[in-house]
Amino acid sequence: MAVGVILQSFVLALSQAGDRRFRRVLFLGIVLTFALLVAAYAGLLVLLQWLVGDSATLPLIGEVTWVGELVTWSSFFAMMALSVFLMVPVASAITSLFLDDVAQAVEDRHYPHLPAVPRLPIPEQIKDSLGFLGVLIGANIVALALYVLFPPFALFIFWGLNGFLLGREYYTLAAIRRVGREEANRLRGRNWLSIWAAGVLMAVPLSVPLVNLVIPIFGAATFTHIFHRLNGGLKRA
Repeated sequence: MAVGVILQSFVLALSQAGDRRFRRVLFLGIVLTFALLVAAYAGLLVLLQWLVGDSATLPLIGEVTWVGELVTWSSFFAMMALSVFLMVPVASAITSLFLDDVAQAVEDRHYPHLPAVPRLPIPEQIKDSLGFLGVLIGANIVALALYVLFPPFALFIFWGLNGFLLGREYYTLAAIRRVGREEANRLRGRNWLSIWAAGVLMAVPLSVPLVNLVIPIFGAATFTHIFHRLNGGLKRA
């Protein structure tokens, strides 16, 4: 397992946060991620208020009118907890949308010898994103049984499962733009353990509210470095 490559790639990704193009993508990623989480929170709040209402009648107490406020605050904390799980599919969507921009910024700075590549067609990006999203949701639904059976290990199961899936997705997207889908799958199979470990490195901070807002973009940059460094900077390109 190429631990040195993984850590160095992550550090290089962080060091490029000051790049103007990188900051632009990072800003757009944060805004879109935050907007998606706010939309999910608003939907949850509307649903809870519809189910509970603004007031309720309690035995011996009578009508209470603070129920709506209680629902608002409790739903906020529930949303913070749910963001841990929501950020994994959100990270996948953000990465699919901005990977080309992030990868190009990384390559211009660190791999300038590489020739330009055309952007992936939008329909292909959408198809890949939706396909992976289905796998991600299905796998996490199945994993719910493991969370219930082994609650002390639930977070580690979450990190391991989603680290594997995210690593697979991030690496494949980074590789496809340079070597095509078939070669990307072959290279991913050859380096699967390092890719899994790097995916876990992305999945762990995704479970930290607020911190998880910046991880999708840094993840895309990290896996661009990992792809090139595991393949000798793609000298044959």
